[in-house]
Amino acid sequence: MDKIDVDKNVEKLIEEIRTTVNNFGNKVVVAFSGGMDSTAAALLCGEAIGKENVELVHVVYGPYTYSNSLEIVSDFAERFGFKITFVYNRQQEQIWKYGPSCNMCTRQVKMGSVLGYADGRLVVTGSNSSDTWGQTGLKLFNGMYAPLGDIGKVEIQKLLDYYGVRIRRIGEHALREGCKLKHLLKPMTNPNYHGKATAIANEMVLDYFPSGNEIANVKIAGPLSKNIAVVNVRPFREEVYALAKELEQIDVIDEVIVADRPLILDIIANPSIYRVENSRYWVEEGKLRPEFAVPIKVQWHESRNNKLRTFHVVEVREWTTYETEKDKYLKRPKNDSDTLSEIPCSCSMPSAIPLTHTK
Repeated sequence: MDKIDVDKNVEKLIEEIRTTVNNFGNKVVVAFSGGMDSTAAALLCGEAIGKENVELVHVVYGPYTYSNSLEIVSDFAERFGFKITFVYNRQQEQIWKYGPSCNMCTRQVKMGSVLGYADGRLVVTGSNSSDTWGQTGLKLFNGMYAPLGDIGKVEIQKLLDYYGVRIRRIGEHALREGCKLKHLLKPMTNPNYHGKATAIANEMVLDYFPSGNEIANVKIAGPLSKNIAVVNVRPFREEVYALAKELEQIDVIDEVIVADRPLILDIIANPSIYRVENSRYWVEEGKLRPEFAVPIKVQWHESRNNKLRTFHVVEVREWTTYETEKDKYLKRPKNDSDTLSEIPCSCSMPSAIPLTHTK
């Protein structure tokens, strides 16, 4: 899109938002993460119906929220004149008992919390054509409205450029950021052990490397009785080894692995994932590989534990045969987020389903 096209697109979106919102009382709540999608949605709504009619709501997940993310969303609201409200919810701990499930957390905890707070007001989301909601073709559903529903990331970036907004990153990933729990690669049966390790380690890595990161995280894997911390930093810096030594002193971390060479992940998975090639592919290519600083090879095993709903990384070890296998690894298809969003996955159901409001 050139400037004329962007201007026309903005005008079209503003008119659509104004028309849609007027049917719901002219006031909206924006589910606001501070990322590019919800930021674009907030700016468009502010221009369409007036910022006094737009309230940003940011869900805080207790220790699983990055401390600097609160500063980021607060600064945005102050700079652009929006009211912002923080809603607290740690229901993730109940969901994660049965294995990693970011999509379920988004549906039930994030959107459920915002819907409950909105109390009948229309909830605006940043959902777009690159996510599972966008694939449904619905813009209005279950008290939620996705004004960006039929455009993708490239167009959203152009909208932000139009408003002169540069997204401030948390620092844990150059492209997609979330809460710390996305780095817990096993069920959280004990929040004071599994959850605590994830929360502390992923705050520490950003203390060491606050900016300039493509990737900066500490994955928590291993059997339920052992927390293995895998330190991922790219571009790699020698200070990683000092961080690793500090992590070794934490009482809820049993072993530390620095991702400075290729790794093998042993994963047990619910049969609905293990037996479905597309589901395994989504976990590998959509969730794991983009979050590791080194090449990884996944070895899958079917779970006999009927409580495991998704997957569990039970072991991490060096990929000693990488040099003889790397040609095959490097030839695998490269996929962007739009491509990955089209892959059906048993652990990633569409967001546009009825929600339980969480208060």
